[in-house]
Amino acid sequence: MYDLLVIGGLGVDVRVRVPGMPLPVVDSVTVEPIDLRVGNTGAGVVLAAHAIGLRVAVVDTVGADPPGDVVRTALARAGVPAVLADDPAGTRRSVNLVDPDGRRMSLYDPRPSVGPPPFTATRLAALAGDTSHVHLSIMGWVRDLLPDLGDVLGEGVGTSTDLHDWDGRNPYHRPFAEVAELVLVSGTALGHRADQLAAALAPRPVLVTRGADGADLYLGGTLSRVPAATPPGPVIDTNGAGDAFTAGMVAARSRGATWAEAAGYATRVAAAACTHDGMEYPPGLLPRD
Repeated sequence: MYDLLVIGGLGVDVRVRVPGMPLPVVDSVTVEPIDLRVGNTGAGVVLAAHAIGLRVAVVDTVGADPPGDVVRTALARAGVPAVLADDPAGTRRSVNLVDPDGRRMSLYDPRPSVGPPPFTATRLAALAGDTSHVHLSIMGWVRDLLPDLGDVLGEGVGTSTDLHDWDGRNPYHRPFAEVAELVLVSGTALGHRADQLAAALAPRPVLVTRGADGADLYLGGTLSRVPAATPPGPVIDTNGAGDAFTAGMVAARSRGATWAEAAGYATRVAAAACTHDGMEYPPGLLPRD
């Protein structure tokens, strides 16, 4: 039995530390050593959740390629059970430009798959039946299965999704929002539409994350401001902070916290994640209480 099953979202990150953004228009810029490591949103959620004590598993596709080996090795190193299918399109990857203040700009290569989904709804339903909570990453192959998964995931299984920088209009994201019990979305592209979106998705709770400005919790028609937590050390890399926030929400709710209490805890998990370089968190870094 697992506390959390993450569906989709595995990949690799190529982390490049840059002197500032935007980059100067020159032939070359000397940077610190460039790292290739496990990344993308599904990895961020499952590894953070594992670090704060949840029993976790992940199901997704990765390529039979060197980046795929990076993903498989990292999950094995953390002891995270994984159900993986080979993706002919290769492993998803991102290039993350990180400035001296830890702020990130991600260049995302989704490697969209062609053909039928790599898993059947029946297979995913069987995996979901052995877990308390399912987090849906916004992968194309997951979206294709949502019509068949909706009823299954609503029967005693908590669900969440992170819509990332959704503008509230792109129709691609809406099916995820309509299936999930908890919706997280970055406020970057929403702007003034956050209130309207939360009202449209009610009564489910909606968390609009705002980085260093905390988050907005919409619950039962009420908006509550959630202040950001103070990082326990210097901010090194904000990549994965939103995923750590999601993990904190799921963990706190599984331990009986209210939505507001869970959001407060999630900000502390996210703040601690920002003090580490990468998503493979050392023991004790992310707060478990």
